[in-house]
Amino acid sequence: MLAVKPTVAIVNTDSFPQAIETIGGLNGLNAPNRKVVVKVGIYNPKTGICSTIKTLNAIITAFDQASEILIVESDSGAGSGLKRLEVWNDCYNNRATPFNLSTDEYTQLVDIAGEQIPFAKTLLDPKTFISTHVPRRYEEAGLEDLMNQGFVIKNLLGLVLDTKKHRFHDKLATALIDMYETAGGIDLAVLDATHVFLGWKKKRITVSPDRLIVGKDAFAVEAVGMHLLGFDPTEMSVLQEAQARGLGEINIDQINIVGDIEGPKQLISQAFTKLVPKLV
Repeated sequence: MLAVKPTVAIVNTDSFPQAIETIGGLNGLNAPNRKVVVKVGIYNPKTGICSTIKTLNAIITAFDQASEILIVESDSGAGSGLKRLEVWNDCYNNRATPFNLSTDEYTQLVDIAGEQIPFAKTLLDPKTFISTHVPRRYEEAGLEDLMNQGFVIKNLLGLVLDTKKHRFHDKLATALIDMYETAGGIDLAVLDATHVFLGWKKKRITVSPDRLIVGKDAFAVEAVGMHLLGFDPTEMSVLQEAQARGLGEINIDQINIVGDIEGPKQLISQAFTKLVPKLV
């Protein structure tokens, strides 16, 4: 029997409901008795390198049956999680509220990459778990080259509650996939390609494909995002670790991509080629 390919939808930023329909709907993920936790990614709010207010609002609106939606981040070297979550102040209401994982009153010790660390109980309780972040690609940009390791999966580094997250950089693949499994997986991945952030050495540019990449297999979404930026997903260490554990699909040929990827891919490739003269 042939395995069913995971579906990843690529839509314009006005069409999030269409993306949800394309991937088979939310089914039991959107229910009155099921808490929704949305892990956004934001380091320095001044950069704008994060999912847009429009995208987060679309996610919140889609989960119209949920009575509680937590938009979560943790403390980092750039400041408190709650302060950085102010980027999305326009999204919050009586159902959707910001929550700093680092201040969770209840934690449990878990094993992440060989280290025992506290994990917020919010992440361990039954929930619908969503990860949303943005595509980035850097070359010869120092520490920022690490951003090439992922988007919606690398976003999980923010599940570490303390500010010394950098200690996991040299074992990133193991740490991220350990956190994925500890949190119970990702139910919905939303890669927000409204804007794509590119860098070479000290140069930085932004291009705007105005697309959302959405799926229930977070690794398939990550793989499509990698392909969009010109990477081979099967060569990325984080995705290789996921594949080794049998957690998701990372081979582009085995993913049912619904929507136009070649147009946005060409836009990004042309911009990056101009940024990096030696790139062929």
